[in-house]
Amino acid sequence: MAPPNSGVHHISNPCIYERKSRFMKWLGKLFKSGSNRGGARGGVGGRAHPQLLGEENMVCRAPARSLDDRSRAGKEGEELDHALALSTAEDWKRPSGYRWGTKDEDLARSLQGTLNSSSFPSYDIPQYYPRNCRLCGGCQRDIGFGKYLGCMGEYFHPECFRCCSCGYPITETEFSLSGKDPYHKSCFKELTHPKCEVCHQFIPTNASGLIEYRCHPFWSQKYCPSHEHDNTARCCSCERLESWDARYYSLEDGRRLCLECMESAIMDTGDCQPLYHAIRDYYEGMIMKLDQEIPMLLVQRQALNEAIVGEKNGYHHMPETRGLCLSEEQTVASIQKRPKIGGYRLVGMRTESRKLTRKCEVTAILVLYGLPRLLTGAILAHELMHGWLRLKGYRNLNPEVEEGICQVLSYMWLESELPGSKGMPSTSTSTSAASSSSFSSSSSSKKGGKSHVENKLGEFFMHQIAHDATPAYGEGFRAANAAVSTYGLRRTLDHIRYTGNFPL
Repeated sequence: MAPPNSGVHHISNPCIYERKSRFMKWLGKLFKSGSNRGGARGGVGGRAHPQLLGEENMVCRAPARSLDDRSRAGKEGEELDHALALSTAEDWKRPSGYRWGTKDEDLARSLQGTLNSSSFPSYDIPQYYPRNCRLCGGCQRDIGFGKYLGCMGEYFHPECFRCCSCGYPITETEFSLSGKDPYHKSCFKELTHPKCEVCHQFIPTNASGLIEYRCHPFWSQKYCPSHEHDNTARCCSCERLESWDARYYSLEDGRRLCLECMESAIMDTGDCQPLYHAIRDYYEGMIMKLDQEIPMLLVQRQALNEAIVGEKNGYHHMPETRGLCLSEEQTVASIQKRPKIGGYRLVGMRTESRKLTRKCEVTAILVLYGLPRLLTGAILAHELMHGWLRLKGYRNLNPEVEEGICQVLSYMWLESELPGSKGMPSTSTSTSAASSSSFSSSSSSKKGGKSHVENKLGEFFMHQIAHDATPAYGEGFRAANAAVSTYGLRRTLDHIRYTGNFPL
């Protein structure tokens, strides 16, 4: 007895079988025709023909297609499309819930794609990331389920969060950040906090919490303010402070000399004579020949100070004078034999007292010993200008005019020794350019023989002259240099002779 209808539609196997049988009949017909064609071509070669293994499981080998079979293949594709359309239409006529996709239809669709295309298309497999995936900002790999750090809107493996200075992982809870670059606090301090170039320690902060230090205007040497008052040695030539990892040489008169200045230091009167005659030749090339033979002596600090006391005329550079143009008769102790180096001290100096008599307006020129060649030459050029002015009858000049024009000649000589320097405008005149060319060519070999250290010292000595803050030497030089740059050296000297001042 049949069970009563409960209103639920059950799908029975006969329905599926009936549909499969109808579809498979057509599909079998299609494969039969395909196998006949394939047999004509492939039977002789011994290839296996596609076999029907069951209603739901079939294995087929795609037949080789030639250009002559394209029209036939297109027709078969159209027939297969039509069969699929009929099958789909019958499926949609069934009540809701009775429609299934079968393996036959899937196989038919795959066969349709095979028939319509000569080769299988290749697809790139897309990269899949889960929604909660975290990429490491350092190695750009998935962090997964391990420990990680979150910083700057990114995530990192603990070993990938590294200092941009030393390259080691940052494990501290606090670190420094510059832009998006992380640093250990100690590494960041090494990079940004200034160190003292004397004691090599971090420069401390002042009472306001600010970093306060001193810096040399030319050498850019940074140091703690305390070193200005703790008896740290300073070079008497280049003014740099003595570093704790270097030693300065001690001269017998108490001055200290750094190793770079010591390389070209002139120690006795005999060593200085070639330089002195070269500067006299420079004056002669500038049409400023010195008619008198003026003695030149290298002396110690004490002898120079004593000579300053005995000199009635002249204006002296403070706090220390390094050269003097004498006009009075005196007895001066000059250095006759250079000292020897014993450790970091210069010992064994031999001096000789010399009676200076006045034969003209200039008695002698005294220069402090132990200074580098370029500084010694600049002092000689300055003092020789004093002698030239006195021998030529320039009287009663005020300090700004006399010291200013003497500084210009000193600056010009340094400029001639360093032709590549970018200092103030050239002070040579057009009339003296031709006459000085012979001197410049004769001294070119000496210029080329200077070391980089000596050239740098020459630039510093020019910087000292140009930026001197004293009224006579600093302001006087800038006024004299402006006049010489505008009117030339000869016209400026003529104006000084008649008016006692620089031309405006």
